[in-house]
Amino acid sequence: MKNDFYNTFDQERIQGNPPLNVGDYRSPFQVDRDRIIHTSSFRRLQNKTQVFFSGEYDFYRTRLTHSIEVAQIGRSLCNRLNQTSPLLSPTCYIDADLVEATCLSHDIGHPPFGHTGERTLHRLMEPFGGFEGNAQTLRILTTILFGPDRGMNPSRALMDGVLKYKTLFGEVAPQKNHFLYAEQADILKFVIGGEDFPGHLHPGTLRNGFRSIECRIMDWADDTAYSLNDIADGIQAGFINIDKIEKWAALRTLTSPESVLVDELLDAIRRGRIESTIGKKIGAFINAAELEEVGGFLSDRTARHRYRLTIDPAIEEACSLYKQISLDLVFKSQQLQQLDRKSDYILSRLFDVFADLYIERPEPGAGHYRLLSDEEETLIFSHPDVTGRARVVCDVLAKMTDGIATRIYKRLFDADFGSIVDLV
Repeated sequence: MKNDFYNTFDQERIQGNPPLNVGDYRSPFQVDRDRIIHTSSFRRLQNKTQVFFSGEYDFYRTRLTHSIEVAQIGRSLCNRLNQTSPLLSPTCYIDADLVEATCLSHDIGHPPFGHTGERTLHRLMEPFGGFEGNAQTLRILTTILFGPDRGMNPSRALMDGVLKYKTLFGEVAPQKNHFLYAEQADILKFVIGGEDFPGHLHPGTLRNGFRSIECRIMDWADDTAYSLNDIADGIQAGFINIDKIEKWAALRTLTSPESVLVDELLDAIRRGRIESTIGKKIGAFINAAELEEVGGFLSDRTARHRYRLTIDPAIEEACSLYKQISLDLVFKSQQLQQLDRKSDYILSRLFDVFADLYIERPEPGAGHYRLLSDEEETLIFSHPDVTGRARVVCDVLAKMTDGIATRIYKRLFDADFGSIVDLV
């Protein structure tokens, strides 16, 4: 079907557009989506922490189930906007396959152990250019999805869709998160069509707020999924219950709408209707998004930067409240803090071992222990500088699942663990 929303600028790929296969029925954005789904990087998300350690119980969300939920919400947002917005039409509409590809890949760069793992890797990698989940997602798509040095050749629209942040590491200080790697400057330049950012989009918050409409849809779908579903998982796990919510609310001065939301949550717990209540809330969050037309940088080259989402303020307030409840009652709980401390320790010890063998040495030394694959070691030692070697080591750690990182740690440091038939 003809779609004037996109043009060749949006569909251009970073390594050039290959000839179309004879009889290929897929659009460029369907190709992007399919390439993501059929990869080990995507499958590894099934064993990466969302809130609780993966594998503890079957019904808790992992990064994989979260990504699937975000993709469903993103497609629903897209379909609703296409059907209801007067700014769109049957021949000029937001591509749902592109939105789905963006949502499915938005967390693909996250390391093991959730946000704790991300913070730990950034601390360890700060001397070598830092670590950021969004930057790692871009690195996977462009550089290492199909091997240590081979990406998927993504379209400009897909890369722009996952790029929540467009500030490079080192452009502002301090930078705990929300940046791209400095070595990704050329990729960022390609995404924005070889132009320079205008002066008002200086590095930091303003530049990071410059996003395509697909990125904005993905971001609201992500907010919807984790603000509501973290609550559901927290209740299922027993971290959130009536007594804790009532004590939490008593310590705060809630607005009248916030009090209503808390009462609704308490009522849902009492009636055992959490899943259905959360489902209705997801629908309300989807219906809260509208499209508005804006001008500005790149809006003359692509419709992707000609529109933005507006969200009903009451729904934004509800989203913030649910996030705060999860933060205070789940993420700051003694149990999760203990697991976070263990996660930080495991990744730190693994990094120390790999740094001694691979980062600090330009080539294998006498008595070298081969802890990584031949392909990974060859790539590491192909870099003459410590920064390059550290980035590959970081790739190795970031792609690990919770289970793989834990088993490698035990194999290296637990004297009673490690059979020769115990595979990663």
